[in-house]
Amino acid sequence: MRYARTVHLDIGFATAVCRVREALAEQGFGILTEIDVTATLKAKLDQDMEDYVILGACNPPLAHRALETDRAIGLLLPCNVVVRTDGDRTAVQALDPNTMVTLTEIDALRPVAEEATRRLDAALSTLTEDV
Repeated sequence: MRYARTVHLDIGFATAVCRVREALAEQGFGILTEIDVTATLKAKLDQDMEDYVILGACNPPLAHRALETDRAIGLLLPCNVVVRTDGDRTAVQALDPNTMVTLTEIDALRPVAEEATRRLDAALSTLTEDV
């Protein structure tokens, strides 16, 4: 099962993180959480890894619709977006919202997943257009 929607950018990591935030905001997503995986692994395990951040993006109207359909869907919210160094490029990956339909088998979530997919794809598309 494919679960990621991915684009690669020829820009630096820090610039990519800023641009991802802007692109998501244009599509109605706010960032609820930010996990700096690189810093966490260094601090907790003294392990080095490439730049890697997880942004917990939320579009409140879509989240509300999903939660009204299934209260347990919060386990799959928010929409996680990863920005990470990938060789000499930066990868931006978003969890495919259709995963929540596939995993739960709740067909009533399909319209929410489809709209979230359209919005995330638009954000990812904007990132590649501006490069």
